[in-house]
This record gives sequence, structure tokens and C-alpha cells, in this order.
Amino acid sequence: MRDERRITREQTRREREYGPYWYSALWQMIRPVLVWTCAGLLALGILTGAARSIRHRFFDAADTGNDEAVPFTVASGASLARVAGDLEAAGLISNHSVFRYYADLTGYSQKIQAGSYVLNRTMDMQKILDTLTAGDGKPLVRWITVIPGWTVENIAAYLVRENVISSEEEFLSLCRDASAYAGYYYIQDILTGGRTENRRYPLEGYLAPDSYEIYTSAQADDIVRKLLSQTGAVFSDDDFDRIGALNETLRMTLTMDDIVILASIIEKEAGADDFARVSAVLYNRLRAGMPLSSDATVKYVTGVTRLSLHEEDLQVDSPYNTYQRRGLPAGPICCPSSAAIQAALYPEESFMKAGQEYLYFCTREPDSGALYFSRTYEEHQQAVRHYRPLWEAYDEQHGKQ
Repeated sequence: MRDERRITREQTRREREYGPYWYSALWQMIRPVLVWTCAGLLALGILTGAARSIRHRFFDAADTGNDEAVPFTVASGASLARVAGDLEAAGLISNHSVFRYYADLTGYSQKIQAGSYVLNRTMDMQKILDTLTAGDGKPLVRWITVIPGWTVENIAAYLVRENVISSEEEFLSLCRDASAYAGYYYIQDILTGGRTENRRYPLEGYLAPDSYEIYTSAQADDIVRKLLSQTGAVFSDDDFDRIGALNETLRMTLTMDDIVILASIIEKEAGADDFARVSAVLYNRLRAGMPLSSDATVKYVTGVTRLSLHEEDLQVDSPYNTYQRRGLPAGPICCPSSAAIQAALYPEESFMKAGQEYLYFCTREPDSGALYFSRTYEEHQQAVRHYRPLWEAYDEQHGKQ
């Protein structure tokens, strides 16, 4: 009994000092959690305050009370460092380094577009980046398309019509000055060979048809050079080997310029399906010493668009009139497609068999441009008599002059 009374007194003393046993054990468990929770809340408060301070200092608007417009320009090719420095100098951001790091981290650095913008100091960093990456609505580049068969005059008119350049004559004057583009070997070749004499435009035939992406700030000279460069890409080493093979087979002295001239006639005389056949006829006539008698070369000089040419049309005095002059015309009559160039390099062999050469063709379907080919003059004249009414009806219906 004495021991039990002693244990009871000790338990009573402990409960007075520490509380009941279960309460003491619970407190021992909860106290560390409360301590860490309080410490975490304190740290969170400190961090939140610091983050708010950092955001306010570096990321928020530079001056929420000043909404005055600030013109800002991002130059073409400007680095992110340059853009950030210019923004800080304009008072639009507080720290250029923070702007750079943030733009890099969020992936905006590669999306900033050159252009002219209107910003203000009430815009925060994110808003500024959103604006600079959206662009100013004025594209840096645009597309132009040069159609196969267009002349340099057609190209000039198109560029003015599309507001790419302001003056047709500026473009055409460049096309008359081959010496300014002597850096292109094919232009140098025609200069060296004296082949620019009597040509309306020495660059005719060498402004390759294609679709091009150009800067909106591009000048006429920039466009000429871009189109000229594409011509160099059209001709491969294999094509030059082919010219050599043609010369050996046909016993001719063809040059790249001759191929371009032939291709330009092919382009204007036929649809793609007949390119190689027309090529064969032209070669056959050259080898036979006959005039090419190409309506397209006459139309290039006179501007006539009729299918049915008149006798006076064929009498025009011009180095391009292949009814009056033998051999090739003075120069190309349009800018030919790569398909027409390939046809000039690879004429239809079946049309060139000895003793069975095709020497004539005429239009048999005005709407499609499909051609009728003949071996003899008599057969050709018969075809002309048969199809001429179709040509005249087509000219009248379409107002061709």
C-alpha cells in the first residue's frame, strides 16, 4: 500500500508539472510540426515580399502614371542585347539584363520581330514582349511570282502593279544595262561575245521565272539580282555537257545564250506538251538553213497579240523578225521556264529523223494552244487554210489586236 501511495503522489506531481501523460506525449509530437509550420510561414512571407519587391522593381510597368506614347524601333537583324539596351534607354524597362534573361528563359528572344512600335511606360515586361513578338503589322518580307513566258516589260508592270517598286522605267533601265551585272558569268559571256548588240533588253531571258521571297524594302536592283541568280541555279553541269553533245551531234556551235533564245521561242510558241516537238522543228530549220519563221518573234517586236498575223506584220524590219532573217533572233523574247530550257536541250528525236524531219507547225486548238505539225510546206499550207478560220474567230471573240 505504501508503494502504491508513493506512485500515486509521483504521478500527481508530474501531472501538476507537465499535465496528464497523454497530453504531454501529444505535445511532444505536435510541437516540432508547429515550429516548422511557423518557420515556413515566416519564410514564405519573406520570400513573397522579396518576390513582390523584385517584380515591382524589374518586371512591372516602369511608370504606371505615365501613359505617354513612346515610339520604339527594332532594327532588322538587331540582337536581343541591343533591343534590351534600347528599351532601358527609353525608360520602358528598369534593367536590360533582367529583360534579356527573362526573354531567353521564356522563349521570346527568337520571336522578336523587326518593325516600328508604339509602346508606353504603363506596359509591364510581359506586355512589351507580347507586343514586340506580335510584329507591327508591316511584314519584313513578301512573295512575288514571275510567270514563265513573261518579258522584262511584263515583269516591270507586275512589280509596279503589286506596289513592289514605284517605276517601271527604273526596272527596265536596269535590264538595258548588262555591264552592271557582268558578275554573272552568263551575262559576262554575252557581253564578251558582243551579243548585246541590237537586243532590246540584254537581260531578257535571264530573269528566271519562279516564286521569290523578297524584303519589302527591296529595290529594283535587288530584285533583278535575285532573279538573275536563279538562272545560274537552273543550269547544271549536266546541261552544259548536253550542249556539248548537241554541238557534236548536230554539228553546231550552240552556247548557253543560244539555248536561252531557243527556249524563249519554245515557251511562247507552244504549251508544255508540245515543247520538245517545237524544239525539234526549230533545230531542223536551223540545220536546213531555213528561216525560223516564228510568229512569236514578230509579236515580241510589234506587240501584236492576234493568232492570225497579217502580211504587214511579217514585214517589220527588226533583228527579231525570223521571217526575214535566218538563224536565231537578236536575243531571247521572254524569260523561259526550266521546262522550256530542257526542251531546248532535248528536242523530240522522232521529229528529227533523217528524211522525215518536221519543219512546220501551226495552232489547231486556239483555246488550248495545241499544235499541228507538218513535214512538208504543202501539208502545212493545207493545215493553215483549215485552221485559219478558227484563229480569226478566236481573235475576234477575245478582242486580240
